Formats: sequence, C-alpha cells, structure tokens
Amino acid sequence: MTLIKSISGIRGTIGGKVDENLTPLDVVKFTSAFGTWLQNNKNKKDLILVIGRDARISGQMVSSLVTATLQGLGIHVIDLGLSTTPTVEVMVPELKADGGIILTASHNPKQWNALKLLNEKGEFISGKDGEEMLEIAANEDFSYAEVDDLGSYEVRNDGIDIHIQKVLDLPLVDAEKVKQKGFKVVVDGVNSTGGIAIPALLKKMGVEVVELYCTPNGHFPHNPEPLKEHLTDICEKVVAEKADFGIVVDPDVDRLAFVSNDGEIFGEEYTLVAVADYVLSKTPGNTVSNMSSSRALRDVTVNRKGSYQASAVGEVNVVELMKATNAIIGGEGNGGIIYPEIHYGRDALVGVALFLTHLAEIGGTVAELKASFPQYYMSKNKIELTPTLDVDAILKAMTEKYLNEEVSTIDGVKIDFANSWAHLRKSNTEPIIRIYTEAPSQSEADDLAETIIKNIKEIAGI
Repeated sequence: MTLIKSISGIRGTIGGKVDENLTPLDVVKFTSAFGTWLQNNKNKKDLILVIGRDARISGQMVSSLVTATLQGLGIHVIDLGLSTTPTVEVMVPELKADGGIILTASHNPKQWNALKLLNEKGEFISGKDGEEMLEIAANEDFSYAEVDDLGSYEVRNDGIDIHIQKVLDLPLVDAEKVKQKGFKVVVDGVNSTGGIAIPALLKKMGVEVVELYCTPNGHFPHNPEPLKEHLTDICEKVVAEKADFGIVVDPDVDRLAFVSNDGEIFGEEYTLVAVADYVLSKTPGNTVSNMSSSRALRDVTVNRKGSYQASAVGEVNVVELMKATNAIIGGEGNGGIIYPEIHYGRDALVGVALFLTHLAEIGGTVAELKASFPQYYMSKNKIELTPTLDVDAILKAMTEKYLNEEVSTIDGVKIDFANSWAHLRKSNTEPIIRIYTEAPSQSEADDLAETIIKNIKEIAGI
C-alpha cells in the first residue's frame, strides 16, 4: 500500500495505516493543510473552494471528509459532485473561487484516490506553493473555525454543462460542420465521469454515440490507463459498429486517446499531434510538450513555421513553459491537450471537439489522418521500485554510460540518439521508474527499451 506526497497533490491507496496509505486521517490532514495554506496566502475570510470527483468507489467517502474538513476551517464549499478534472479547473474561475480540489487518482486503479490541488486560476499549484502546503501538513499547523464561523456547503449540478458550452463557443470548434458529417463514434468512459461528459458533448455536436463502459459506478472494466494493451474491447466495438472512430478517456477525463476506423490504435501520442496540427493550421504559433512526448509534435510545429520546446514531465512544468514561450497549444504525450484559449489544463473535451472539427474539415478517415503525420513508434515500460533501489545512483550511472550521446538531466535522464530517444525518470504518481523510448519502428523502440532496461538491471544488480 502506498501514500505519495508531492507538490502536485496527495495520492495513495485507500485503507491501511495512517501516513502509509490514503486513510481518512490523511485526507483530513492534507485537506486541512491546503485550506490553511489558502487562508494564509489569501489573508481574508469567507474563502470559497470548488470540489469535484471522478466516479471511483472511494470518491463519496473522500469527498465527505474533504467537505467537512474545509467547512471546519471556515471555508465555503461548492461541490460539483461527479465531475471531470478539466471541469473543476474551468469552474474555479467561473465561480470566482479561491481554489479547488479534484478528488481523483487519474489513471491509477480503483484502490487509489488523490487530492489534486488548484489555485484561484483553476491551475495546479506551483512547486513552491506545494512545498509550503506540505510543511504545514508535516507540522499539523491548523486552526479550525468556531461554531459561528463554519463554512457553508452548496451543490452545483451544472459544471459539466457549463464546461461543454465553453468548449462549443471556441472559435476553432464548429459543431454545425461536424453535424453535417453524421459521424458515429464509440466512447469508452471506463465507468467513470467520462461516460457522462464525453457523450453529452458529442450529442451537442450531432454525433451518433455508441456507449461502452459509460456507467459512472467506479468499477473499471479494464486497467484505466488508456494504453493499447487495455483497449481490446473498444477496438473490436469500433469495427463491429462500423464507427468512424473510438474515443477513450481516463477516469478523470484529462487524458484522451482515439481508435481509428479500422480498429487500430490512433495512439495517445498522436492525440496532441493531430489537434495541434489543426490549431496551428488556423493560428500559427509555438507548441510545448514534455520530454517523454513524441518528436512528431516538433515536426508538425516546424512544418507550420512555429517553434517547439520540451519541458520536464508534469502538467505544471508544461504550463509554465507554455506561458514563457506564448505557446498556443501544448500538452503531454499521454493524450493531454492543453489549449489556453479555454484554460491551462489538460482537457479531453477540448481535444475531442477540436479533433472532430478537424476531421470534418479535411474529410477522409481517421486512419488516413494518422498516416499523414510523421510516423514514430513508442515503447512505454516501467520498473517497480524497492527500498534498496537507489534511483539517483542509477540515473547518474546511465548518464555516464551514454556521455557520447546528447543527454539531458532536466528531468531524470533523456538520451537523444540520431533517430530515436530514451527517457528514464522516477514517476511522480507511482513507486516506479518509467522508461519511454521512441524510434521509427515499433521493433526499434522495443529493442531500445530492452537495452535500457538491461542497462538499469546491470547497474542495480537485479
């Protein structure tokens, strides 16, 4: 069982012992720390905080604990209930709130949950802010409100509807053009809130929806990370239904993957590539993705006369570099689309709407669209961490081993070869080392990954 405390939030497995898992006491402690941090920084009374959750089984329990704790601090709570991460991000400034908490462990299995922490802009709090919050938690430096000063509680059921309308109002989203095409799309909502939000958006755009695992009961029918090996059912369903394509999201709807009309995976990596190419064709500019993302985004950006830069992994880092470079679109290769025209957060709803408009404009199939981009293939692997594994020593040794190549240590170790690359880094959300490789063919990417894993095991003596 696991509890991971990081600047981006608190993530852990439900049950077990305090400070080793995400127990009720841990939820109360870290909620208290975040609420106290907000009070210290805002220096005002009557703070308002927006919360929302995905559909995982522990969500209602965790939400109740968070709500009561915030009220106990004297903070007013607006509860969006079953929601999506990007919806909460949109609703924080919409409701003029002072911050937000999203209750979701994203792509992690059902035994996990987490508190993702937002500032008044609806963006993830910075590294510095996160460190201050964690210090407050460590010191348990909280002071709760007296009975006459307890926070209020309000339920809002219109968050997803407001979010969808903001997406439809974007200048580069053309719902009428999409309606004219009569698309048929299969949606895998992994039995979470994507099963609410994505079909609702599609129906507003005149798309025929075939729902697969769209009941928001938290019983994930497959591993919720939208990777090829987990998506057999939707691949088969797209072909059986003769659908134009398939849409897959993770439980909190900030990651987006497509399945082509032929039942083949379009690929998480190419979600951002396709959407960015459309946006760049209309509004030339710069792009940003993280260091573990495909080179294909760089290629399409340069082709559109823009400039591309890579950040350290993590949404906060991508957003920071996007702001610094005035990027008009960016994100992460895990299917995370960040389109500042609506907000600085990964948003599957925005990605779906832009992708549909693009497809409606160019005609042809999704498989043909994928074939039009530079073709790269990625291998994503991981090594479980053990108490004896010295990750820093391993990364240092790998840096020395490949000194003759182009090596970056901004975020773990990234080794750039002439036609391929490998990126090794300790995960922020799981006790693992992630190993990503990319090359011009799947076999080359897999072979490079095997070589890197072999190197690590030799260095670690495992």
